[in-house]
Amino acid sequence: MADSEPGIGKKILSFFIKENEEPAKSAPITGANPEPIKPVPSPTVPNVAGTANVDRKFVEHFVSLLEKANLPGPDYFEYKQALQSMDGLSLGEEKQFQAAWASFKAMGGVKDTTILKTSADQYLAILARDRESFLKDVEKAIKDRVGALQDEQKKLEESNASFIKQIEEIQKKIEENKNRLGQISGEVTEQSAKINANKDNFEITYLSFAEQIKSDLLKINQYLK
Repeated sequence: MADSEPGIGKKILSFFIKENEEPAKSAPITGANPEPIKPVPSPTVPNVAGTANVDRKFVEHFVSLLEKANLPGPDYFEYKQALQSMDGLSLGEEKQFQAAWASFKAMGGVKDTTILKTSADQYLAILARDRESFLKDVEKAIKDRVGALQDEQKKLEESNASFIKQIEEIQKKIEENKNRLGQISGEVTEQSAKINANKDNFEITYLSFAEQIKSDLLKINQYLK
């Protein structure tokens, strides 16, 4: 099928996800010409298999990727479309695949399933290359962003370790200072007592010399006229 066929993206989308078909509830009209309320798409959508919810942004990415890669002429996608049209016919899975194959063969005179297998393998290869590219981007993002954060984390841990060591050294110094302060208090008392005792001895000796000299002066003045 050519890329220009209208609605191919919507068809591809319907192959892989189940869109919510419940109509949106309209808000009450409060004035003339109200603005239409656009429904906000859910960030996740269920896959067709019903096994998981998938991320809508990646769904849109893969739909766009496969839409651009759609091969000319009937291939896997056209068969998938025919298979999907069998859902309401109450057929078993095997019968659905066989009926879809009969419908598909009528499109372009295809005689065997080679085109289905070949085209499906091509689309798988396209998805695999895109995944490989994405994983490389993820690895680079981890290296650039997470690596930078890990470098910052390491620097902060080293900085904290340095601060802890400094704090331990400061605490040790404080304890040493406290011990020295206790020693100084005793030394102050001891040295003060020694100095004061020395002062008293000095004063006594001084007075002894001074009184002796004064006494001699008085006697000189008295006896040597």
